[in-house]
Amino acid sequence: MSADENLPQGAGMPEPATRRYRVWHRTAYSYAKPVQDSVGQFHLVPRTLPWQRVEASDVTVDPSPGDLAPDRDYFGNASTFFHVTDPHDELTITSSSDVTVAAPAYDDEALAQPWERARPLAHPEIPGAWAATEYALESPRVAHVADATAYGAESLTPGRPLGEAVTDLMERIFRDFDYDKTATTVTSTVADAMRKRAGVCQDFAHVALACLRGNGVAARYVSGYLATQPPPGKERVFGADASHAWLAVWVPGTGSDDDPSGAQWLAIDPTNNQWANDRYITVAWGRDYGDVSPVKGIIFTKAKKSTLRVSVDVAPL
Repeated sequence: MSADENLPQGAGMPEPATRRYRVWHRTAYSYAKPVQDSVGQFHLVPRTLPWQRVEASDVTVDPSPGDLAPDRDYFGNASTFFHVTDPHDELTITSSSDVTVAAPAYDDEALAQPWERARPLAHPEIPGAWAATEYALESPRVAHVADATAYGAESLTPGRPLGEAVTDLMERIFRDFDYDKTATTVTSTVADAMRKRAGVCQDFAHVALACLRGNGVAARYVSGYLATQPPPGKERVFGADASHAWLAVWVPGTGSDDDPSGAQWLAIDPTNNQWANDRYITVAWGRDYGDVSPVKGIIFTKAKKSTLRVSVDVAPL
């Protein structure tokens, strides 16, 4: 027995570098006439993951809801349903979380395998393939658009290493698509973004998903936050950050049927041309934006107009 064999796993090894953040997110609605009833759902509490630890979290709804039910959704995300029954002309949802994040670590050998093995429908024998299959299928906001499938195939050449192929796709989207807030809306489709070659982070994530899924590769949509730095010489402006979206690609051979949650997923960000690191705070994942939108719901009112204001702050601690 060596000197370290009786130590806990990881003992004697350096801890991975981590960063701590306080994430603050406020969604405020105002209505031209009173709302009689508001029923909604929010995904605002970050996930606890091998590389991410949630130290504290709190969400408040104003006016106070008659029913507030924290739960886990189908994808394992923290998901809370609320029901406000008192008449109101404003509704505010505010969340605050303290999170510690490390850069995810990946298995180099797994990333070096041919990308074709990341197709769970073609390789159902791989441990965890059954759990990844739904992320290789079409979803409401990620259709298998022919243009996207062809665009993805340019990176997914026969036998190319998975990590290399996925990174090449990320770099091409970053290079070929313009970041333009006016080019798309929250309801824009993959076909719209492919045609305009422009959009925002949500669009770029959806495009990348369509490129991969159209070629059989399993990948999921991820929502959360990206910690940013103010321009040189400028002070941080509280509330000037925003939600962010990226995607994660299934890395086969790193999970099992008994523990599919142990599978690795390579998180890439085509908006910023980089793999997700210790500046990314993961809140939720699903098939596309519709599964993990921060706040959604329905209201009962005669109001013809409403206003939405969203403020986000990601502050290093």
